Amino acid sequence: MSNLPSLGPRGEGWVIIQAILIAALVLVGFMFPGGSAGLVSDVLAVGGALLIVGGGLLAIAGVSGLQAAEAFSALPRPRDEGRLVETGAFRLVRHPVYGGLIIGAVGWSLARGSIAALAGAAALLVFFDLKRRREEAWLVGRFLGYEAYRARTRRMIPWIY
Repeated sequence: MSNLPSLGPRGEGWVIIQAILIAALVLVGFMFPGGSAGLVSDVLAVGGALLIVGGGLLAIAGVSGLQAAEAFSALPRPRDEGRLVETGAFRLVRHPVYGGLIIGAVGWSLARGSIAALAGAAALLVFFDLKRRREEAWLVGRFLGYEAYRARTRRMIPWIY
């Protein structure tokens, strides 16, 4: 079992913290945009937009897979009626929604040219890694095959982490 706190019977506190971090990241991107203009700024904006789209697609694919398995929940504790998903986006990573949000956050910071937002994206990565550990402790207890799945599948970011 994880030493990380549950923050509520189904992990409600994790979701509240997540919402605050994401809102802060968006706000920081607006409040502290980069000041450069020209080719570098344009390249960062296009690259950032591509990451936002890619992250969004990964997150949507994750939600779709969970919905198909009756396992979708905003809360980290797995639903009793849900099934373990190992196909689709879940073949690439165990937590595609978290990974998609992180990729999108990096894209947002690049698109805005914001060092402060990039720091927020790093904080979001740390947060989701902690939330993932708490959630996986519940998943190991819920699904017999989760340990084997975890051993062969990356955590959140395809081909990287």
